[in-house]
Amino acid sequence: LAIIIILLYLNFRNLTEVGIILGTLPFGMIGGIWLMYLLGYNLSVAVAVGFIALAGVAVEIGVLMLVYLNQSLHNALETVDHQSGQLSADALRKAISDGAAQRVRPIMMTFAAIVAGLVPIMLGSGTGSEVMQRIAGPMIGGMVTTLILTLLLIPVIFYLWQRARLKKIAKKGTFR
Repeated sequence: LAIIIILLYLNFRNLTEVGIILGTLPFGMIGGIWLMYLLGYNLSVAVAVGFIALAGVAVEIGVLMLVYLNQSLHNALETVDHQSGQLSADALRKAISDGAAQRVRPIMMTFAAIVAGLVPIMLGSGTGSEVMQRIAGPMIGGMVTTLILTLLLIPVIFYLWQRARLKKIAKKGTFR
């Protein structure tokens, strides 16, 4: 986890953005825990491996969403700088909506590919299927909650953070 935090910080250079991305981990874990409970699985090495894989995918999807939100915000700031010098709340909302909308299809494709690959493992009955089901279980449950978080909550949290930043910095005359 420490290595992930360091790498995220080196990429974004902002602890708030690292915190937003790390927020995907508990939500992903919640879905995995719920499905484990519903299927009656106990914590085991196989389940832990499933949670580790889920953590990697959840962080990756969160990073992709945040990169596009930042890129869309940067594009909006470049357009505003030539006109009035300030970014309105409506322009901020539109920039974040546009950035999030650009990621819906790739995130849904990632979700569909992972779930489509894991459902046959969950339904399998061959040799070693019990172990494989315990790896796939947390990933399927966690992907559902990670999908909801990434598509809905990350853009909202990013908007609230940037809006507060906009209000604070508007007095100085520039958003950067």
